[in-house]
Amino acid sequence: MKFPICILNAILLSGLVSCGTMKQPAASLQTIAVLHLALIENAQADRFVDLDYGIRLNVRDERANSRVLQKYDASATSLPDVTVSPEVVSFVSESTRRYMRTMGFNLDADVSTDYLLTLSIREFNLSLLSGVGWSGTVQLNVTVHDQNGKTVYPSVVAVGRANMRGNFSVAAQTLNTAYANALRDIDWDRIAFFLKRAAAPSLEKNKQVTGAGNTALESTVIRWYIDSAPKGADISIRVVSSTPDVKNTNQNYVGSTPYETTETFDIKGLTFNNSGDVQIEVTCEKPGYITQRRRFNLRQAIEQKEISTKFNLIKEEE
Repeated sequence: MKFPICILNAILLSGLVSCGTMKQPAASLQTIAVLHLALIENAQADRFVDLDYGIRLNVRDERANSRVLQKYDASATSLPDVTVSPEVVSFVSESTRRYMRTMGFNLDADVSTDYLLTLSIREFNLSLLSGVGWSGTVQLNVTVHDQNGKTVYPSVVAVGRANMRGNFSVAAQTLNTAYANALRDIDWDRIAFFLKRAAAPSLEKNKQVTGAGNTALESTVIRWYIDSAPKGADISIRVVSSTPDVKNTNQNYVGSTPYETTETFDIKGLTFNNSGDVQIEVTCEKPGYITQRRRFNLRQAIEQKEISTKFNLIKEEE
């Protein structure tokens, strides 16, 4: 059937108008995205290869908000659902262990002597901010305990931040850079200090004797030489302390004069700094003679590496 020319033109014109006014579908906002976490910076190799003790690593998730993407200014109505691969705790644990091994830390050497490093993840997030771009923040709380569970390195915060501009492709790089900066912010030298026995007690002034043999004090050899006239007197020693860190002890018989030996210190709680408040009391006894006692300051004994004396015994009056 043929349409009149005027009617056909009207139909075509109507179709062109409709095409011109038809709404195009809006670009869909990416609502699900996966960021791939990676350790993008290597640690300095073999930095701590001569440590005397090993260390274990414990990673905890203590984030108040576990969302990876915290703010997203590109949208005023919706926040994309961003996840990471691998999962944050497993990634931090695995990558930190690799980072520490590269530096020379001996991980999981001996459960009886290993120190414990605890990393508490407080922040691990990303934001897109107007005028700033992508902003990544990683915050780790660092704590070190000795073999007896005593805190030797109190909780210290290590923070890493990074800012980058670009589309969604730089988001992972921003977060990975923030994490690398957080690892670099950890005071690894301070942690290694506790795993290394110093050459002299004065170089680890506050390191306490625990009985584990991991202090310079416990490896400092002291020469004892105690004599008397007449010889054959009984010698006993005890610890006399004016600091709460070191306990007083009862007398302990060690031998008779002339008494000579070399020993190391095993006085729990003793440090180089508090050694000036601790004394060794030596008692000399012999039947028929007056008992005599002398005290020796431990700081002086440590510096001289010797405790020596001679008792001139006085007969008791009949």
